[in-house]
Amino acid sequence: MYIPSPFKEDRIDVLHAAMREAGAATLVSMTPDGLFASHAPLLLDSRIGPFGTLTGHLAKANPHTRAADPAVETLVIFYGPSGYITPSYYAAKREHGKVVPTWNYIAIHAHGMLEMFDDADRLLDVVTRLTDTHEALRAEPWAVSDAPPDFARAMLRSIVGISLRITRLEGKVKMSQNRPAVDIDGVIDGLTRDNRADLAAAVFRVRPPT
Repeated sequence: MYIPSPFKEDRIDVLHAAMREAGAATLVSMTPDGLFASHAPLLLDSRIGPFGTLTGHLAKANPHTRAADPAVETLVIFYGPSGYITPSYYAAKREHGKVVPTWNYIAIHAHGMLEMFDDADRLLDVVTRLTDTHEALRAEPWAVSDAPPDFARAMLRSIVGISLRITRLEGKVKMSQNRPAVDIDGVIDGLTRDNRADLAAAVFRVRPPT
């Protein structure tokens, strides 16, 4: 990934927080027919490995589970808040007009060897933890144990577990850090006015101190 220095993010705790916020990711693996991509929610365990370990599942019918080359690293891409930035947000537009549009985004690439598993207890643990994670903020969370046990076990037979111990982690946080402070403030104000609070918050989080 091309990462100009103003946008480079290598703090593991910051990258892990962004990965958890994204929740889902794109897995890209080499197969005999070329690259194959799948999309899935993933859990991150920061305690396992130098950069953490990702766990999730794919449908058993997904060719990814059979065709991925176990000898070639898989790339996992997390994509955070993103959006168009109009030059109209910048004070510089009013001062001299020498401005152009851009796109702000957060992208994180995690590399590692992809492991598949179909052990029923391990699959149940993954599905339960994924569910508990995403139900946590609901007033009345649904739990895997709410489903009939026979039904839940039958559903587990239709998926394959995936695990990836991260061996390389790189992050790009492009949130207007290369602009003057007055332009960054204009971006935050403009995004807020345009009802894009999530992107405004992301710009604010990385705004250099004044």
